[in-house]
Amino acid sequence: MTSDSPTRSGVPVVIVGAGPAGLTLGNLLRAASVDCVVLETESRSFIERRPRAGVLEEWAVRALERHGLADQLLKRAERHTACEFRFDGERHRLPYHELTGRHHFVYPQPLLVTDLVREYADVRGGDIRFHVQDVRLHDLDTDRPSVSYTSPETGGERRVLHCGFVAGCDGARGVTRAALPPERTRIARHDYGIGWLALLAEAPPSSDCVLFGCHPRGFAGHMPRSPEVTRYYLQCPPGDDPEHWPEDRVWAELQVRLGAAGAPPLTRGPLIEKRVLDMHDYVVEPMAYGRLYLAGDAAHLVAPIAAKGMNLALHDALLLADALLARLTEGDGRGLDGYAEASLRRVWDYQEFSQWLSEAYHGAAAGDAFRAGTTVARLRRLFTSPVAAAAFAEQYLGTAERYQAVP
Repeated sequence: MTSDSPTRSGVPVVIVGAGPAGLTLGNLLRAASVDCVVLETESRSFIERRPRAGVLEEWAVRALERHGLADQLLKRAERHTACEFRFDGERHRLPYHELTGRHHFVYPQPLLVTDLVREYADVRGGDIRFHVQDVRLHDLDTDRPSVSYTSPETGGERRVLHCGFVAGCDGARGVTRAALPPERTRIARHDYGIGWLALLAEAPPSSDCVLFGCHPRGFAGHMPRSPEVTRYYLQCPPGDDPEHWPEDRVWAELQVRLGAAGAPPLTRGPLIEKRVLDMHDYVVEPMAYGRLYLAGDAAHLVAPIAAKGMNLALHDALLLADALLARLTEGDGRGLDGYAEASLRRVWDYQEFSQWLSEAYHGAAAGDAFRAGTTVARLRRLFTSPVAAAAFAEQYLGTAERYQAVP
C-alpha cells in the first residue's frame, strides 16, 4: 500500500461518505482550518442528482445559516406553514406555524448536496475523492487509525490515509457501520410490515401543503418538491414490484386515497421515478468505536414516515463537528465522549414520533376494526384539542429539543 496522507502524521479527519452529514461535517472542519479528506464511492454528478428527502426543519436551516451554508437554500426553498390530513372523506388542515411560530423548508436533498459540495470543494478547497472503491478501516482502537481505498485514479493500487479520527457518514449500506465489533454493537430494528411506493411526478403540486391521506385502502402522501415536481407515496405490500403499478393505476389510487369533500382533482403528470420502499427503522448503539464515529444513516435509519432522516443527519454532523473541533483545537474530549448519547436523545425521540405517526397513517388499512377506530380517534383529537395539536406540531417541526453543541 502507498501512503496518501498529506503529512507524515496524517490528516486529522477522514470522512467516509459525501451525503448531507459528511459534507456538512467537512465544511465545518474546513471553516475552522482543520484538514480533512472526504471519500465517496459515487461520482459528483451522481450525488448531485440522487433523489432523496426534501423536508428540512427550521432549526437545521438556521444552524446551516449560522455557518454560511444556507445562502442558496434560503433563496430557493419553499416555506411550508401547514399540513392537511384527509380521512373519513373530509379535509382537516393543521396550521402548525400558527401554533408554534415555526415552519418547514422544502428543499430537495440533491440541491442541498450540490450546495455543500460546491462550498467544500470549489470555495473552501476541500479534498474530496470520488469513485473510491473497496474502502477499508484499520486500527480504529489505536491513536493512529487509517482508511485505505482503491480507485481508477490509482490504477487499482491501494492507497492509505493515516488520520486522527474517522467519521462514518456513508449511509445504511456503507462500510463504516460494519467496522463496529459485533460483540460490542447492538442494532435495534423495527419493521412496519408495509411498503411505500415512492413516486416522483413531473406535475405541479395539487395543494399548497403536504397532504396525508389516511384511508381504508392504505396511506397516500402528497409532498410538493418544486413548482414543477411533486413527490407522492402509496402504501403497498412490502417487496411489491413497481411494475405492478402502471401510471393509470397509480393516479386512480392516489385520487381515491387523497380524495375528500371539496378537494380539487390531483394534477397529473408523467412519473419519472417509481420504486418501493420497505418501511423499517434501526438504531446502532454505540455510535462510536475507538476513533470511529458514525453519523446519519450509518448510525440510524428512520423510515420516511415523518420526514426526519435528513434532519437527523444534519444534527449528527453539527454535534460531531463541535466535538471534533473541541478535541483537535483545544484538547477537550468531553464532546466526543458524549457525542453518541447526545445524538441518540434526538434519534429515539424521532423514532417514537415516527411510530406514533405510522399508526395514524396506516391504522385505518390494518384490517382490524379496533385499530381503525382508535386511529380515527387519534386523528380527530388533533383537530378538537389545541393541546394535542400543539404537541403534534412541536414534534413534527422538531422543536421539542433544539440543537445545541455538546458541552
